[in-house]
Amino acid sequence: MLATIRSEAAAAMQALVASARLQPGDLVVTGCSSSEVGGHKIGTDSSPEVARAILEGLLPVLQRNGLYLAAQCCEHLGRALVVEYDAAARYQLPRVNVIPQPKAGGSFATAAYAMFHHPVVVASLQAQAAAGLDIGGTLIGMHLRPVAVPLRLPMRQLGEAILLAARTRPPFAGGSRAVYDDGLL
Repeated sequence: MLATIRSEAAAAMQALVASARLQPGDLVVTGCSSSEVGGHKIGTDSSPEVARAILEGLLPVLQRNGLYLAAQCCEHLGRALVVEYDAAARYQLPRVNVIPQPKAGGSFATAAYAMFHHPVVVASLQAQAAAGLDIGGTLIGMHLRPVAVPLRLPMRQLGEAILLAARTRPPFAGGSRAVYDDGLL
């Protein structure tokens, strides 16, 4: 089961990276309910093993593409995010003092904190997040910069969890005479 979850996570992130028009250094917000992946209601059956398997699938894809993962904590930590110190420094993200735990932050954020090279937690990063992956209805939208554009990935689930994805683009400016850069749409 864990090998399948790892493989599905890698495929989902690869699909997101392929369609989101990301640049090296971009932040990718990911929220994950390990409970939902296992077929249970969000927050009821947290699994550190499932969370770790998902990260083992996601991280190599992100690293190959020079992207940063921002792992969203659960609502008990105000949906704060675990990021690498380098990302927090690059984007001047103010840190908060908390260490995620399975029942206060969630298994996914806890596993990210354990697996990152130099993890820090930040309260928000809306202005910086270029794309996102929501595994199990974790509501990552609050961390995506405007304008979020839904992406349809080839897969609709990871394990038993609903899988949603988005990329962002700059807002339109102008009126009926405006001309837009198709590369940014």
